[in-house]
Amino acid sequence: MRIRISRNLFIVLLLDIILWGSSFYLAHLIRYDFVQSQWVYKSFLHFLPYIILCKILCFYFFDLYRGMWRYTSLNDLISIAKASIVAMFIIIALVLYLTRFEDISRSVFVIDFYLTVFFISSLRLSVRLCFEEFTEKITLQDVKYALFKVFRKKNVGDLKGTLIIGAGDYGQKVCREFKENPSVKSRVLGFLDDDPSKIGRKIHGVSVLNTIENLGQTVKLSGAEDVIIAIPSLGADRMRQIVGLCKKADVDFKTIPNLGELINGKIDVTSIRKVEYRDLLGREPVKLDQEQIGKYLGGKRVLVTGAGGSIGTGLCRQICRYSPEKIILFERAESPLYEIDLELKKNFQNIEVVPVLGDIQNREELDKVFHQLQPEIVFHAAAYKHVPMLEEHPWKAVENNVFGTKNLIEVSKAFKCDKFVFVSTDKAVNPTNVMGTSKRIAELLVQEIGCADGNSGTSFMTVRFGNVIGSVGSVIPLFKKQIAEGGPVTVTHPDIVRFFMLIPEACQLILQAGAMGNGGEIFLLEMGEPINIDNMARDLIRFSGFEPDGDIKIEYTGLRPGEKLYEELMTDIEDVVPTGHKKIMVLNTSCLNPEVLNGKLSLLKEKAKDRDGAGIRSLMKEMIPEYRPTG
Repeated sequence: MRIRISRNLFIVLLLDIILWGSSFYLAHLIRYDFVQSQWVYKSFLHFLPYIILCKILCFYFFDLYRGMWRYTSLNDLISIAKASIVAMFIIIALVLYLTRFEDISRSVFVIDFYLTVFFISSLRLSVRLCFEEFTEKITLQDVKYALFKVFRKKNVGDLKGTLIIGAGDYGQKVCREFKENPSVKSRVLGFLDDDPSKIGRKIHGVSVLNTIENLGQTVKLSGAEDVIIAIPSLGADRMRQIVGLCKKADVDFKTIPNLGELINGKIDVTSIRKVEYRDLLGREPVKLDQEQIGKYLGGKRVLVTGAGGSIGTGLCRQICRYSPEKIILFERAESPLYEIDLELKKNFQNIEVVPVLGDIQNREELDKVFHQLQPEIVFHAAAYKHVPMLEEHPWKAVENNVFGTKNLIEVSKAFKCDKFVFVSTDKAVNPTNVMGTSKRIAELLVQEIGCADGNSGTSFMTVRFGNVIGSVGSVIPLFKKQIAEGGPVTVTHPDIVRFFMLIPEACQLILQAGAMGNGGEIFLLEMGEPINIDNMARDLIRFSGFEPDGDIKIEYTGLRPGEKLYEELMTDIEDVVPTGHKKIMVLNTSCLNPEVLNGKLSLLKEKAKDRDGAGIRSLMKEMIPEYRPTG
């Protein structure tokens, strides 16, 4: 057994010595009725060195100097009690041999034992509680698990051995969940961490065995079958390296999502999932102004359109974390609405969840919903988004994306909602397709009313960003399906690039932008560097254990109708202005002349009613001069 010598160890040892001395002195005072005679003081000084030396050895033997106080657990408290008991008996035996208790009472050592356990345990628990005050709250469920653990023993032989990569906050949460959850059929064999100074330390009684680079060696020695990567802030390159080490060691590997992906903000067994391509992007975790968001969402009635879609469901989950009075799920597809309704009612029982099966194209229906439920905040995420499909049905883009948005704007204004946040797309910038153009027209409608009615009581704003990984219709599910079928994987063009971000990240930034907006703004989310789709396909093939162009072929099919090689986040006449959040910018755009759109909207509606695709495109080009239809 080896222990690393560090400055922290000397601090810990000094604190323990002070507490041991205090408990031994207080034991004397209690035994002799707080009479501070010369004889009592002499007895205390005579035996104190033996007490301290013996306790140092016993505490070291029971590994109490290898743990991290911020993760003090029931195991550590039991070890403190064991070490103190052993120390008490050794000291009693030593004093009996040397003096036969002629100079001290036996009860002093018994009192000292209780005081030692109390003082040492209190110090370690206080440190843990201080850390948890800034990370997570201890819940009744935690207490229940701790008590249940005392009366429960797992059959170790039936459990799979697991290694946890990351001996930090997330790693200790996973370890504690594995130890305290009776449904877990695995046991934690040890931790691995990039910090060599942690090797030999213990968390919840489990040792940090080695560095991450020595994963293969550690797997062989420990017999581990599973690895859990518990460092959600890993960069893309480091995640790829660790995944490579896991594959080389021939072990199953999983990861935990960052807190933004969790439904209720707490890690449990069900949140641990397989490593996916999105984990290899290395997106930096979003830091939110929780207080600012809580002020405008907490206790409010919030309506989300498109609540069953990818962004809509993500928004609903994030909004519920800020305890609104009511969340209204407005969705036209019944199955996704049913699923998100069940999920939210299960996980947020203190919030009134109201599902509404409706269509934003129906103005009368919107009026009735707003009159009955009185929403104060509106997030408009409902839209038709599939580019090739809308190229074939351009009138649907007009009816839903343009006039559905117009209906919602007018109803939100009429019922004096506090905020209206419109979710837009980078395809609205210099559009080459009907979908992007319809979203650009909707942006201008929101901007127009946001500028013109700045004093109406409703703040209208737009949030624009690129593709989200994992959304319905995105390329990654398609690529994964094609790989599972043995290929080929179809890419439209070897040079095509797109901006990508994670759904939880996008939803969090939408909420943050909503808190910052005063009306009329177009907020732009920081998307990072564009990703080459061809490289993405090759990475996914390798990630699945195959070689591109060998095991799985890649075919180039050509750009689809309305598709372009690259997307842009702003037009030539827009300038980016930074905000107080490094991942959110605002576009410095002038307010729109209402005549630009209003003179042609009625005609556009007629073209859509007549199913006149050519007429729709021609009119869109007049309304949005930067629109360059392909084909």
